[in-house]
Amino acid sequence: MKKFINQVDQVLVESLSGFANAHHDLVTLHVDPTYLTRREKAVNKVAIVSGGGSGHEPLHAGYIGYGMLDAACPGQVFTSPTPDQILEAAEAVHTDQGVLFIVKNYAGDVMNFEMAAEMLPFQHATVLTSDDCAVVNSTYTTGRRGVAGTLIVEKCVGSLAETGADLAACKALGDKVNQQTSSIGVALTSCTVPAAGRATFDIADIELEMGVGIHGEPGRRREQMREADAIVHDCIQAILADFATKGLTHRQDVLLLINGFGATPLMELYLLYHSAAKLLAAHGVRIERSLVGNYTTALDMAGASITVCLLDDEIKQHWDSPVHTAALRWGR
Repeated sequence: MKKFINQVDQVLVESLSGFANAHHDLVTLHVDPTYLTRREKAVNKVAIVSGGGSGHEPLHAGYIGYGMLDAACPGQVFTSPTPDQILEAAEAVHTDQGVLFIVKNYAGDVMNFEMAAEMLPFQHATVLTSDDCAVVNSTYTTGRRGVAGTLIVEKCVGSLAETGADLAACKALGDKVNQQTSSIGVALTSCTVPAAGRATFDIADIELEMGVGIHGEPGRRREQMREADAIVHDCIQAILADFATKGLTHRQDVLLLINGFGATPLMELYLLYHSAAKLLAAHGVRIERSLVGNYTTALDMAGASITVCLLDDEIKQHWDSPVHTAALRWGR
């Protein structure tokens, strides 16, 4: 294993310290327990709190700021944050309008956020993201996994919260965006957790993992490496089939997100976008909004995910609204 590391057990604290220093105008790092909040506490709004295992940067800390999150709770690499982290973060950003948790559907995350929520003395609700259409269950989840679509939920709900909308409205929008979003990922290599010091799984140079999870957990199948167009074809077919299963028509405007897992160059991510755009157009789908880059990563995994969100006027409005975070900045 070759990584930029001093001591393995200090990787997370040193990384978070660097992040907080680099973006001191946006975030504040708290320790014992560890969580991050907006530099300037928002007032008179629902507080939006998310979190999960580290290793998926810029999710979630990179989305703290105006138009998105009020706080994020980073666990150890691929490990859920603890209830005390979540509880203190929620209490720190609460402004008497309630707290909305946005939680990816992984067993540890769900359990620990639920435990924290039970101890809160004020109003709260949870949006559970489950956009991964690759598998219904995995070793990490009961039900569908929450992956890159979480970013879209956080962006739209964060925007609505800035308008002063109440907790019920914020939760309703989050649930709708999650329902109208579908993702699938493909891995070309494994990732290496620093504490483990070796690849999470073995995969040959001539193989790929179709439907991989963001922790390296297995997907639909292991198969031979193919041309990009063939890989993207299978991904788009899976996403469109998922919408059909939900009773949603794909013949409407969409947001297309091509997300890198950490080790795939932008040249290849834009190639995937080109391929996906052609296929969606062939199915009568019009891409109205786009995002390409590393937004929900898996450490140093080579690979990418494709996410399609079905747009309506409400989702489009909140996607387009101003945002000012370390990882997303536009319109303000």
